[in-house]
Amino acid sequence: MSRRDVDQTLPWMGAGTEFLLRAVDALPDDALAAPSALPGWTRAHVVGHLARNAEALTRLATWARTGVETPMYADAEQRAKDIESSAHLPVATLRADLVGTAADLDEALAGLDAGAWAAQIRSALGRAIPATEVPWMRVREVWLHAVDLDCGASTADFPEGVVDTLLDDVTGALSAKDDCPAVLLAPTDREQTWTLGGDGGPEVRGEAAELVSWLTGRSDGTGLTGTVPAPPRWI
Repeated sequence: MSRRDVDQTLPWMGAGTEFLLRAVDALPDDALAAPSALPGWTRAHVVGHLARNAEALTRLATWARTGVETPMYADAEQRAKDIESSAHLPVATLRADLVGTAADLDEALAGLDAGAWAAQIRSALGRAIPATEVPWMRVREVWLHAVDLDCGASTADFPEGVVDTLLDDVTGALSAKDDCPAVLLAPTDREQTWTLGGDGGPEVRGEAAELVSWLTGRSDGTGLTGTVPAPPRWI
């Protein structure tokens, strides 16, 4: 599977948005002020981040469509300030913001033709990418941050294709880091294996979704078997 295949990633994005919105809708208003699974962030911070992320990706879609450079964020400091401000919006406003910005992103992506999808843009880290990666960037956000809300969602809820593409994506990114240990990932529910940090490492086994949870920092690897090192920080 390819993270640049929009025929796959757009449906995953839509399903992930629905999954996220159901999770947020199920939370009482006062629960949004409670801590999330992310250090230093409340659930409102997670929701605010997701709204601002949708806006940022809409800017990338606009860049791809018009050819006018519109970066995701002005800079890291402004991004942090915007998330903090969003987290302190009235709850009804924050909920509407999450829904509205997600709908705006859907509309922006629906407006891209073949040429726009092929256009080169840049991620927040400055990486040159085709616009076809934008839906996958949002897939990661909506599914993983639904888990970070700490309200019962887990990577076991993810579609199989999302899990496998996350394993492709995350092992590739982590393997490029100097401090990445060599590990062979052998999911017990897949025929395929994944290599982390180079060949020759010990084998780590567990369900594919559990491996994703560990690699992305959503679990400490409890439940996996084998020699389970601490992976580097992902993103």
